[in-house]
Amino acid sequence: MKKKTIALIPAAGMGKRMGASINKQYLSLGGMPIVARTIKLFQEADFIDEIYPIVPLAEIEYCQKEVIDKFVFTKVRSIVAGGPERQHSVRNGLRAIDGSNSEDIVIIHDGVRPLVPLNVVKESVKTASVYDGAVVAVPVKDTVKVVDDGQITETPPRGRLWLAQTPQTFRYKIIRDAHEAADVEGFLGTDDASLLERLGKKVGIVLGDYRNIKITTPEDIVLAEAFLKS
Repeated sequence: MKKKTIALIPAAGMGKRMGASINKQYLSLGGMPIVARTIKLFQEADFIDEIYPIVPLAEIEYCQKEVIDKFVFTKVRSIVAGGPERQHSVRNGLRAIDGSNSEDIVIIHDGVRPLVPLNVVKESVKTASVYDGAVVAVPVKDTVKVVDDGQITETPPRGRLWLAQTPQTFRYKIIRDAHEAADVEGFLGTDDASLLERLGKKVGIVLGDYRNIKITTPEDIVLAEAFLKS
C-alpha cells in the first residue's frame, strides 16, 4: 500500500473572542473564508494526498456547500464532526481516516492558520519521518514570567522557550495510539505533541514563521490581511 500524506484541519472552535455573528473560520480573509484559504494551501500542495476538515456537527452541511463545493477542493475525503475539545476533534479525525497504514504521515493544522508557508509544512513531514513527531514553533521574542497569585515566581531562560504553532506532524499509528491512550486514561493535553511527550516519545522541532498566526481576535484579521498583501 502506497504511503499517503494526510492533512487533518481542525476548525471546530466557536470563536467567541472574535465577537462575530458566524464562527471565526468562516470570516472572510482576502475574499475567502479563513478555513477555505487554509484548505487551499493543502489542496494545491503536490505532496498532500487527502484532506479531512473537522467542524462542528451542525456546520457540516454549511461547510460542504460554502467551502468544499464552492472552491472545488477535490482532495477532501470527508468532513468530520468535531468534539467538545480540540483533542476530541482531532481524535475523531484520526478515526475517520480510511484505510490508513501505520507509516502514513498525518499533518494536523489549525483551520484558522491560513498563512503557513508550504516549505515549513514540508520540513515538518521530513522531521516526522526521523522522530516520532514534529512541532512547528518559533523562538519567543519577549521575556517570559511565571506568575503565581499575582506574583512573579520565575523567569525562565528565554533561549530554551519556543512558541508552538501548527502543523504538528506524525506517523499515523504513533499519533492514533497516543490519542486512543489519552482517551482511555482521561488525559487532556495542551496540544497533540503533548500526548506523545507524556509517553516518552521523541518530538522534533521545526522552525516556523512569525506570520503563521492563529486568527482568534479582530486584530488578528487586520494583521493577516496585511501579511496577505505583503
